[in-house]
Amino acid sequence: MKLLTIETTCDETAAAVITDEREVLSSVVASQDALHKRFGGVVPEIASRAHVERILPVIDEALRKANTRLAELDGVAVANTPGLAGSLLVGLTAAKAICLATGLPLLAVNHLQAHIYACRLASGRDVFPCIGLVVSGGHSNLYRCQAPTDFTALGGTIDDAAGEAFDKVASLLGLPYPGGPSIERTARSGNAQAHRFPRPLLDDPSRLQFSFSGLKTAVRYLVAGTGKTPERSPASNLTPQELADVAASFQDAAIDCLIGKTELALKRTGYRTLCVGGGVAANSRFRKRLEESAAANAYELHVPPLSLCTDNAVMGAIAIERLKAGLFEDLSLDIKPGPERAAAQ
Repeated sequence: MKLLTIETTCDETAAAVITDEREVLSSVVASQDALHKRFGGVVPEIASRAHVERILPVIDEALRKANTRLAELDGVAVANTPGLAGSLLVGLTAAKAICLATGLPLLAVNHLQAHIYACRLASGRDVFPCIGLVVSGGHSNLYRCQAPTDFTALGGTIDDAAGEAFDKVASLLGLPYPGGPSIERTARSGNAQAHRFPRPLLDDPSRLQFSFSGLKTAVRYLVAGTGKTPERSPASNLTPQELADVAASFQDAAIDCLIGKTELALKRTGYRTLCVGGGVAANSRFRKRLEESAAANAYELHVPPLSLCTDNAVMGAIAIERLKAGLFEDLSLDIKPGPERAAAQ
């Protein structure tokens, strides 16, 4: 069987063709980084308009590269939650139109669950049950994953997502968008012990939640002081080494929070497998610290390759599980914008 998967939850327009054996026949991703760079973050209106322009060419290219016609497909899968409302609508509308014209079954994809399923694709074997950690620009969530179609939210951020904090701190430091890669590059020559930034909620063993707003504010107070935001970059008076030290110290503080709560989730559930997905999982320092944590705490770690960390349609292969189980949707399927929140646990 062949499945067309569509991903438009934020600012990447993506489509892929995948078989029920999880063979990737094609994968096409149109990035919008250049469109949002001057704003220092994703502008929802710009993102949705760009999706409208790119969705059909991207789908057409995915089918062409897979040497597959619409008539040869067995279903169409689309991410309908969570994400930006306008962006989600473009992908869902395209998927519905194809299903209406061809009679193909429609399958819904939860974007965050798909990030975890990327670990299943990369490992080539079953990774469930596991604890799932999704860390991206819009989400920082922990899940108990009993099976590919059975996820229970354990906790998440109560304010900023980790990736959002990276973007905002990068902007504060005068570094280019996207902030995650910029912080990582700058931090390589920095001393992570130069500044002791707060680790919000890390010392509270009763909660599987994250908080990054206070950490972000602590960086601002360090480089700009309290009061109104200055007209120019508050980091303009920092030397390159001072800038690197701030970036490294912030990065390690954020990583400490992520790993600390994840270890707590593993301990609480008794699970011995961790799957990590999302754009922040591409951070090399984070990946190294995860490996150290796995070795120290004797759990199995799965992190997908960089190409499957950022948003893509290949991870929509999770819909294969729904296709096999006969979990189809009708054309009344609607979007469920995010972010996805979990009650405190």
